[in-house]
Amino acid sequence: MKEKFLYAGSFLSLLASTHLLAADANKPSRPNVIIICADDLGYGDLECYHAKNIHTPAVNSVAQNGILFSNAYAVASTSTPSRYSLLTGEYAWRKKGTDVAAGDASMIIDPGQYTLADVFKNEGYATSVIGKWHLGLGHETGKQDWNAPLPMHPGDLGFDYSYIMAATADRVPCVFIENGKVANYDPAHPIEVSYTKPFPGEPLGVDHPELMYNLQPTHEHNKAIVNGIGRFGYMKGGGKALWKDENIADSITAHAIGFIRQHSKEPFFMYFATNDVHVPRFPHERFRGKNVMGLRGDAIAQFDWSVGQLLACLEELKLRDNTLIILTSDNGPVCDDGYDDKAAELLNGHSPTGGLRGNKYSAFEGGTRIPFIVSWPAGMQKAGTSAALVSQIDLMRSMGELLGAILPKGSAPDSENQLNVLLGKDADGREWVVEQSYNHTLSVRTKDWKYIEPNDGPAGVPWVPEIESGNSISPQLYKISDDSCEQQNVAIEHPEVVFQMQDVLRKLRKGGR
Repeated sequence: MKEKFLYAGSFLSLLASTHLLAADANKPSRPNVIIICADDLGYGDLECYHAKNIHTPAVNSVAQNGILFSNAYAVASTSTPSRYSLLTGEYAWRKKGTDVAAGDASMIIDPGQYTLADVFKNEGYATSVIGKWHLGLGHETGKQDWNAPLPMHPGDLGFDYSYIMAATADRVPCVFIENGKVANYDPAHPIEVSYTKPFPGEPLGVDHPELMYNLQPTHEHNKAIVNGIGRFGYMKGGGKALWKDENIADSITAHAIGFIRQHSKEPFFMYFATNDVHVPRFPHERFRGKNVMGLRGDAIAQFDWSVGQLLACLEELKLRDNTLIILTSDNGPVCDDGYDDKAAELLNGHSPTGGLRGNKYSAFEGGTRIPFIVSWPAGMQKAGTSAALVSQIDLMRSMGELLGAILPKGSAPDSENQLNVLLGKDADGREWVVEQSYNHTLSVRTKDWKYIEPNDGPAGVPWVPEIESGNSISPQLYKISDDSCEQQNVAIEHPEVVFQMQDVLRKLRKGGR
């Protein structure tokens, strides 16, 4: 009799399990997640954001199958602090050494910090970072041995696989780093890098402009010459490991597709950070000369191509429906950022910021409001647009919520769970977002208002004076709901709003939220 009850119990357990499986059959499994982070791509630089002179069919496809956000923000108007905050959930201004990093900077994220990659890795995901890094490598600035394995790299921050540019394309070293070692290392040409002094016998752009045959600088980019383009910093060696700028997109896209194929049978997370549309803009010849805006327009087309290649791979492997894609940019756009590519002269009516005031580096909206699209066909009820306030700093806790992950105490201190907003289930978003300009000036944006704190900085960005910095010795307050271009400062008329905004920053600086 006891045996019969055991059989009956087993049968009931099996029946219950089968019922649960059937009940969950229509629920998507945990999705693959890809964050596509463009470089210097503006709020107005994509066709789905009503860009002029731009055709971006791949990005359009992502938007048509997701939510397009019109009030999304990078944490900072420059690359390094923006990426630091995205990957750690902490405002970069809380930590020293998070300004725009040189190519020989030591690793800025401490290996003891819990990162976005850690969230996925500890939930059983394969993790990768591919493309632009710009968050430092090694344990001591300027002391890296580029001819040996680096002692600190993304592998220490939760990334199982990395194929990265140490900084940006305009900074040395001009080689890819794969899992902490120079890819395609050429022992016949050992690598030396310096940001303080040149290497004897190595020609410099400042002395040999004729050797910068691919692009001429407008300012600053006149030291080491690689691939006929002047760079920041000094470099010697590299040989066959040196990249060619026109092949960067092909290279990182191929490695991204390789990672997807390798991990197609298990959940994966990929932070895919393209070099487009950052200077030097020198896209592959397949794209050059195809856009009326010249090299910058060609670079946007190349970025769209990379997105299209990833989508095609996901479709081929039948992974697209259950892959959550977040497509965004690290900060606002800039035209002349050091190279004579005629980006400003060839706009032909196009506005990279979508009509917003300011650009990259600025405290104005053009510096930090960025394109932001979320697409997960299997997990979103419907596609559309959202005016909800969104900040990239919330990706860490939002992805933790998606996975049901527990984050260690003290991690992601400034990140909020905004998963329902990202998936289009909540139209409100944050009460406010905080923005940081190049000189650490902070701004607060609410649904209706934008406040910029006073500071003594110059009216123009020092190295690109034609860009409005947003600096002023007086508090600035703009009613964004009426004045999206921030033309009329109404701080005197609304002292109560100014006080509320100042109170937000005061509490944040004391460590609160």
